[in-house]
Amino acid sequence: MASSKNLGLGSSSRYSFPLRHQLQSYKKPCLKTLCQPSWLCIITLYVLFITNFDKINNMPAKQRVLTGITTTGTPHLGNYLGALKPAIAASHKDQNDSFYFMADYHALIKCQDPNALHQSCRDIAAIWLALGLDTDKATFYRQSDIPEIPQLAWLLTCMTPKGMMNRAHAYKASVDENTRQGNADIDDGVNMGLYSYPILMAADILMFNAHQIPVGKDQIQHIEMCRDIAARFNHAFGEHFVLPEAMVHDGEAKVLSGLDGRKMSKSYGNIIPLFAPSDELRRLIGQITTNSLAPGEPKDPDTCTLFEIYAAFATQAQTQAMRVRYAEGIGWGEMKQELFAFLDDHLREARENYNRIIQDPGFIESELQKGAHKAREYTVPFMDRLRAAVGIMPVGAKVASQVSKTKVKKELTPEEQAKAEAGKAKALAIAKQREAEAQAAIDERVQTIENQWQAAGGSAEALAQLCTQLEDEISQAKKKTRKQLQQVLQAVRELA
Repeated sequence: MASSKNLGLGSSSRYSFPLRHQLQSYKKPCLKTLCQPSWLCIITLYVLFITNFDKINNMPAKQRVLTGITTTGTPHLGNYLGALKPAIAASHKDQNDSFYFMADYHALIKCQDPNALHQSCRDIAAIWLALGLDTDKATFYRQSDIPEIPQLAWLLTCMTPKGMMNRAHAYKASVDENTRQGNADIDDGVNMGLYSYPILMAADILMFNAHQIPVGKDQIQHIEMCRDIAARFNHAFGEHFVLPEAMVHDGEAKVLSGLDGRKMSKSYGNIIPLFAPSDELRRLIGQITTNSLAPGEPKDPDTCTLFEIYAAFATQAQTQAMRVRYAEGIGWGEMKQELFAFLDDHLREARENYNRIIQDPGFIESELQKGAHKAREYTVPFMDRLRAAVGIMPVGAKVASQVSKTKVKKELTPEEQAKAEAGKAKALAIAKQREAEAQAAIDERVQTIENQWQAAGGSAEALAQLCTQLEDEISQAKKKTRKQLQQVLQAVRELA
């Protein structure tokens, strides 16, 4: 049976916990959660910063890790493995300049219960501290304690076209759901927080001038929006923001399954809370879905949620030993007991730390205020510079009008220059690939229509009828699709 030494706890100023070796050797997985709507799940921004703060603050450039978590709900085992554990591991590395924030402004998009929001902020802050976040090394703050972030969000809002927000995934998903349900109001249930969510996220990133951001392929849109907004601001007021680059991972992060075998998610109601009491942990593990194989029959561990959760926390040797027991036909009741005992022991020390910290709200608040003070050492001077750039300053001050005419180029090291060139080359390659795919789709559609025309006899009347049908389709199509269909129509007309 594993001991709690495997969990990986660190230290946190007033409450002292031993630093575990597992966190130091933990390899950060590819994360799939960047920029997901923060009212749905944990929001995690693992951001590699190549900053110009060395020029601003006379400090050496470091790899900066920025991680945010919404203050709604309670983190579960999947959140811990996918976000909390690697984030805390990164905070203990000397080469990292780690920033972690409680995204309480984001949480307001869907949570209008003051008590729930307040309690969740307290609970989640206690969880970070209980897991060993070193607030002497890392900057741990509450988003609402940094007034420069919403100030920046407003400046960015004034530079953001409405059409860009119309294309945001979270908003489009709500519109599509209303359309699917036949709702006459396609914006039913959509508030302006959800609609302008990407702008606040851009402010979270640009406030610290992020340069490179590793994301999954499905999250590129958020970084592209952030780049577009920053570029518009730079064009209007001078070069103030570094345009963030998306670092796309080819693979996808491992997602932990929940009680019913689906992805562990609060929206599915199938989670195991990270610090569930022992009795609740036993009860929840007992609810995990299994098949009907009897004890003694060999079982496939790779299709079993019990084994998946066990392996996510166990060592390689422990995992291999459990595979042998599956081959020998371990019974489901026995396996559930094994998993409960293993997790209960594995999480015990951190759970005890959490129970102790949650009883001391004064300590939690002091840690958040300490982090806010450290964060504002960056945000206050930068926001002063941005306000001056747009003309918000004392009446006696002089507007530097030449700022909007001049672009201040960042001096790059050869390594940074090579990365920038590689990024541009990759962006061009992606653009060419998308263009080729779009043209292939157009050609395929034209060929299909030509085949239909020939099958109808190839007459001018048949072609005219097909063109009329295509025109009707164009009139009902969305903007992006309409453009492609217009090209198809033009090519079809040339068939005559």
